[in-house]
Amino acid sequence: MLEKETKLHKKFWNIFAKQDRNKIEQFQQYMDKFAINFNLYKDGNFIERSLPFDVVPRIISKSEFATIEKGLQQRVMALNLFLEDLYQEAKIVKEGVIPEAFVHQAKGYLKDFRGFSPSKKIRTHINGIDLVKDTKNDAWVILEDNLRVPSGSSYPLSIRNTYRKIYPDFFEQLKIEPIKQYPSYITESMDYVNCGGINVVLTPGRYNSAYYEHSYLAKKMNAQLARSHELVVKNKKLYFKNYNGKLIRVGSVYRRLDDDFLDPLCFNPESLIGVPGIIDVYLAGNVAILNAIGNGVADDKGIYYFVPKMIEYYLGETPILKNAPTYLPYFEKDCQYIFDNIAKLVIKDVAEAGGYGVLFGHNMTQVQLDDLKKIIELHPRRFIAQELIEFYDEQCYLDQKLSARKADFRAYVVMGEDIKVWQCGLTRYALEEGNYLVNSSQGGGFKDTWVMEL
Repeated sequence: MLEKETKLHKKFWNIFAKQDRNKIEQFQQYMDKFAINFNLYKDGNFIERSLPFDVVPRIISKSEFATIEKGLQQRVMALNLFLEDLYQEAKIVKEGVIPEAFVHQAKGYLKDFRGFSPSKKIRTHINGIDLVKDTKNDAWVILEDNLRVPSGSSYPLSIRNTYRKIYPDFFEQLKIEPIKQYPSYITESMDYVNCGGINVVLTPGRYNSAYYEHSYLAKKMNAQLARSHELVVKNKKLYFKNYNGKLIRVGSVYRRLDDDFLDPLCFNPESLIGVPGIIDVYLAGNVAILNAIGNGVADDKGIYYFVPKMIEYYLGETPILKNAPTYLPYFEKDCQYIFDNIAKLVIKDVAEAGGYGVLFGHNMTQVQLDDLKKIIELHPRRFIAQELIEFYDEQCYLDQKLSARKADFRAYVVMGEDIKVWQCGLTRYALEEGNYLVNSSQGGGFKDTWVMEL
């Protein structure tokens, strides 16, 4: 079902009807020229490809986005308080709001970091929150929180810049919120927590799926893009080694790699993309790392179940944006519901991301469902189950015609001295009709998101 057409949509279509369709090819050539890509690893092979994009934007009214903004600010505040509490006094666990064993079994929970508080007590610096708009009640629903290394923000920035060059009519005739301030949001966050020195974007290198984004954001932020061999630790301080060997103090690192690979002396000893000793610098309070070490516990899809309770516990507020109806087989009552309704539910592996580990009950045979039940019974902490949200399709211009495709929305929330929600985001759509998996890592495409007013 397509999202209901509004006056804003009609304004867009009136202008779109007058545009030269031949410019779409020009659009593609421009995007390819600047290597706007998302690399894939498939069957053990590295595939460098242009990220599919669509010229038809998702349109969200400014008034509707205001509600999204308030809900996301509320959610990120609660998640930050949860993480700080969890690694300090753990009151939420001691008071039984979240079962202690459940938290400790989370793959991303790093018990060795208990008692450490990062600069300014901020852990959720850069957040990607995934939402869909439910056709049932016309409301936005949160599907997932990404608080480790969320990616994708460079793609709407790039496509917007291209759009303005090739189709200026839209920006002359419509009231579209500007978006170029997003890199400055990250810079402000980095400056706020900076422990003395320059800002650095730490990248694993060009073979990473999101390398384009690393280099793009570093340039826009006026930050130093660095690989691990360009950063050195001396006397529990971090330095960038420039082209002539001079050491420049680093005060804040926007790392684009997971905890496991960040420091071979602390985590995976075989990591070739991490910085030996950077964790010692971090624990000494001499560098800020964005996002904080140990945030993976809040990315756990099982912990997602408890976020509404976090909002009530820490803020004393009712959640503005709801979770999808979710069940934990960890709880006996929920487990029974899952087994009774498994054919209509979506089953997710709690530690997976990027659309991996997602199973749709309606696509499985009875034998497969029975086998899945046995696995869930043996490993109840490993899974969650959710009701299938019938979320809206978006119009996409594919093969020179308009087609409806499932589309979600990743919103970006940056926390520094205050919490800012970007007036844009990444709308991802499935290339195949009826496919509910829209992730870029699953081969999906993306489109711009326009926050507009009449």
